[in-house]
Amino acid sequence: MKYHISLGSNVGEREINLVQAIILLKKNGVNIVKKSSIYETSPVGDTEQPWFLNQVLEVQAELEPRTFLRLAKGIEKKMGRTCTIHKGPRCIDIDILLAENKIIQSEDLSLPHPEMANRNFVLVPLEEIAGDAIHPIRKEKIGVLWRKSKDRSIVRPYVPA
Repeated sequence: MKYHISLGSNVGEREINLVQAIILLKKNGVNIVKKSSIYETSPVGDTEQPWFLNQVLEVQAELEPRTFLRLAKGIEKKMGRTCTIHKGPRCIDIDILLAENKIIQSEDLSLPHPEMANRNFVLVPLEEIAGDAIHPIRKEKIGVLWRKSKDRSIVRPYVPA
């Protein structure tokens, strides 16, 4: 199944955290098809925290969405993520944005990701690698959603120091 997932990190060695997450995905049988550029983004929600590095991947995995979610959360835990503050600082965040054209609304999983159309830190890198992908509920291309977004948070290309 084809997935689009987002990676984010704002604690520790942010770029290394993204790379480590990709390595762990590969070690668990996930094929990385495309990678967006890395973007540095201002925090959303709790703005009193460090800026994030964000990246979106297109991946192929022979896993159903709930199994893929368990894998992603297991990688977060293995990398040391602890959920102490909702939308707070984190070494890694792995979110499933799209699972082909599946629509799932349950207590543990919502696909497409319910906030993706409102978050430029997701839309900008997703548009880079899949601008023509169709949001299965809104029935609009990702590029259109990005152009219509009212999110004014900062998303800029990451330039390593």
